[in-house]
Amino acid sequence: MPFPEFDPVLIHLGPLPIRWYALAYVAGIVLGWWYAARLVKTERLWTPGKPPINTTQLDDLVLWIVLGIILGGRLGYALFYKPIMYAQLFTGQTLGERFELFQLWTGGMSFHGGFLGVCLAIVLYSRSQKIDMLRLGDVVAPVVPLGLMFGRLANFINGELWGRETTVPWAVRFCNARIQQMYGFCPAGDAPRHPSQLYEAGLEGIVLLSILSLGIWKFDLLKKPGYITGLFLVGYGVCRAALENVREPDYGMPDFPLGLTMGMMLSIPMILVGGWLIWRAWNRPPVAA
Repeated sequence: MPFPEFDPVLIHLGPLPIRWYALAYVAGIVLGWWYAARLVKTERLWTPGKPPINTTQLDDLVLWIVLGIILGGRLGYALFYKPIMYAQLFTGQTLGERFELFQLWTGGMSFHGGFLGVCLAIVLYSRSQKIDMLRLGDVVAPVVPLGLMFGRLANFINGELWGRETTVPWAVRFCNARIQQMYGFCPAGDAPRHPSQLYEAGLEGIVLLSILSLGIWKFDLLKKPGYITGLFLVGYGVCRAALENVREPDYGMPDFPLGLTMGMMLSIPMILVGGWLIWRAWNRPPVAA
């Protein structure tokens, strides 16, 4: 299947290009904000306790979360996948090389880095407002799959983070005139590959969102602090680790033992911590305050 002639820029407003990738972040944040507000306003989901924050505090938290996503995502990408960016701050031959770390418009964001940034934002905000950190995490975790879904769809439109070579009928050749013009060649080659971005949008986005929503609205899991956060960590970790088998490893990554990839290695701690949070929440009574 040939790759469609997608343009990563939706529209130009004068000299300012509006990219699908940026719109994916905006859509994920806005819809996540709306869904989190709905959870906070539905007090029956939290009884016999009450929501950990009100809508005014949620509005403040969103700013912290956005900063955590952007800074964590970029710094984490450089740390996990392109550490030379840090060295270039001191050794770069041009201003472009020296400040590549801060050139967000060139692409390069890590989910695991963004996740750590969001975790730090939650810790700092919960301490500043004297809010239970796990209960605050339970507000944020259910909305993350929305951002993941839009982000992976944007990855597909950009023709990046493609899958491994395959012969399945729906395989895609990630090569078109735009990509050839941009790079002078097709980085993915002409071989048919798994559209792993769409797999991730489905599993990490739609399926994980459905599982968390079922836990919240059907099984009242928000009444047990940390349960939804743990369920998200396990769900994402399992989905990402499984999909790494059909996703092309990032360029320049070393050969890890046992056929592991960087994505798998970063997901294993998430699964372990998530499992512990689920066990901890399961063995404690619902919060009453």
